[in-house]
Amino acid sequence: MCLIPEKSDRRTDSLISLHRDVIGITDYNVYLYKEKLMNRISKAALTALVFTSLALGGCGGGEKASGEKTVVYATTGYGREMGDAGLNPHENYSGWSTVRYGVGETLFRLSDAMTPEPWLAKHFEYVDDCTVDIELREGVSFSSGRKMNGEAVKECLEALVAKNQRAAFDLKIDRIDATENTVRIHTKKSCPSLIFYLCDPYAAIVDMKADMKDGRASGTGPYVADSVTDTEIHLHKNASYWNGSPKVDHLIVKSVTDGDAMTAALQAGNIDATYGLPYASYPLFEDPSKFQISKVATSRNFFGQVNMHSPVMQDIRVRKAIDMAIDRDGFVNHLLAGHGEVAVGPFPKALPFGASHVHGVSYQPEEARKLLEEAGWKDTDGNGYVDKDGKDLTIRWLTYPGRMELPVLAELVQDNLKQIGIKVDVECSADHLKVLEAGNYDVYASALVTAPTGDPEYFFHTCTLDQSTKNRGFYHNDRLEALAKEMHQTFDIEKRNQLAIEMQQIILDDHAFYFISYLQMGILSRKGVTGLAAHPSDYYEITAELDVQ
Repeated sequence: MCLIPEKSDRRTDSLISLHRDVIGITDYNVYLYKEKLMNRISKAALTALVFTSLALGGCGGGEKASGEKTVVYATTGYGREMGDAGLNPHENYSGWSTVRYGVGETLFRLSDAMTPEPWLAKHFEYVDDCTVDIELREGVSFSSGRKMNGEAVKECLEALVAKNQRAAFDLKIDRIDATENTVRIHTKKSCPSLIFYLCDPYAAIVDMKADMKDGRASGTGPYVADSVTDTEIHLHKNASYWNGSPKVDHLIVKSVTDGDAMTAALQAGNIDATYGLPYASYPLFEDPSKFQISKVATSRNFFGQVNMHSPVMQDIRVRKAIDMAIDRDGFVNHLLAGHGEVAVGPFPKALPFGASHVHGVSYQPEEARKLLEEAGWKDTDGNGYVDKDGKDLTIRWLTYPGRMELPVLAELVQDNLKQIGIKVDVECSADHLKVLEAGNYDVYASALVTAPTGDPEYFFHTCTLDQSTKNRGFYHNDRLEALAKEMHQTFDIEKRNQLAIEMQQIILDDHAFYFISYLQMGILSRKGVTGLAAHPSDYYEITAELDVQ
C-alpha cells in the first residue's frame, strides 16, 4: 500500500497566501485559520488514504510485471452531478465522457484554433442550404467489430435526434440518405452551424447494434469500456484502432470531488494524472523532475444566472448592485492563483465574437451601495445588512461542489456582498438539480463551456432563450429571442459574429447573468506520463498517444 506523505508547512502557507487577501484573514486570526486549514488537510490525507487503498488497490499505474501498462486518471469533470455519467452520447452530456476518454469520435473535430476539421469524415460539401454530403473515412471499425459505414452513421444520428432534444434542435435533421462511404443529411430548414454541431460530443458515432447497457458504448476510439459507473470507468486499449496502436493497455478514470484527496494521491503516486486539481495545490507540483502540466485557455465560464422569478431580483438596481460588488479580479488572481481570465461576457476575448467586443460592469462596491439605497434598501437597524419593510436583503446562492472553483466562488461572493450589506445564504449541494426544480434560489452558479463547437449559437440556445434547457433563471427578452432566430438561419460568419455581440450586450445590460471567469484548463501528471495535452474545447483528453513509464 502506498502511504500518504505528511502535510507540509509549504502547502499550508501557500493556501493561506492565496486566500487571505480576498477572504479577509487578518494578522490577528491567521493562527486560527491555519489551525482550521491544517485540520482540513489532515482530513483530506485520511480521505486520500481510504481513496487509494480501497478504490485503487495500491499505487498508480505504469508498467506492471505482466508487461502491460496502466494509467489511473482522476478528474472532477465526470459524474452524475455534471450530467455526463456513462458513455452513451445520446444521454444528457455523456457524449463529453465518450469523447474525453477515448471511446468515441465524431465526424468532425475542433482544431486548436476551434475550427472544424475532418475526423471520421474525410470531406463535406453543401448541395444547398438544407443538404450536405459527407464522405466517410474508410477502414474504420467500431470496437464491436462492426464496420463504420454510411448505414451505421445514419442509424446513430437518427437515434441521437430521436432521444436528445438539444441535438434535435441544433441539427434540424429531416432525413439521412446513406451509401457505403457517404451520408447525405437533409435538414428541415437551413442549418448554418451543422458542421460545427457535428463536432459536439453528443454526435459521437457509436454502434447502435452493440450492447449499450450499464452506460457502455461501442465507439471507434482507442479505448474500449469494460465497466462504467457514476464514479469510475475501466477501459482497455482497442487493438484494432484505425489511427495507430494505443500505447497504454488499461485506463482507469476516477471521479474525485475532494480536491485535497486528489492532491495527496498525486503527491503519493497513487494516481498518474489529474484534471481539476485545486489551484491552491499547484505550487506543490512545480518540480519538473517529478511532475508536468499541460494547460490552455478555454471557453468554460463560471457564471451565475439570476432567478428572474425571485421577487427580490425583479429590481434591476439590485441585480446591477450585485454585479458591481463581485470582485472578479480577486477571484482569478488570488483564489485561482492566476489560472484563469476575468470574464466580461460568456465568451473569451480570443474568439472573434468574444469579450473584447462587449462591456460589463467594473468592481465598484461603493456605487453598488448607492444603487441599493436608491432601490430602498438601507441598514436601518445597524446590524450591517440593508433592509426594507423590516427584512434584511438576503440572497440565496445555489451551486455545487463538482467544480472545485464554484464553492470558492460562493465564499468570495458571500464576503463581497456582505461588504455592501447583502446577506448571502450559500447552498452548495450535489443535489442542486432538486433545488433548481423547487425554485428555492436567487442566483444559480455553474460552469459551462460556452462555445464548445467554436460557434456562439450554443450558449444562447442552451441558457438564454424560452426553450433553453439550461435557462435556470427563467430569463426572457423579446429582442434576444428575435436575434436568436435570425442567427439560427444565418450562414455568413461575420454576420453571426455581429449578432452574437449584440445578443451578449443585451443580457449584460439586463444584469441577468454574472459572468465571473474563464477557466484555464490544466492536466497535471507525474513525470513519465506522456501524450496528455489540454485542448481549448475541453474535449480530447485521452488519445492513442497516452503513454506511461
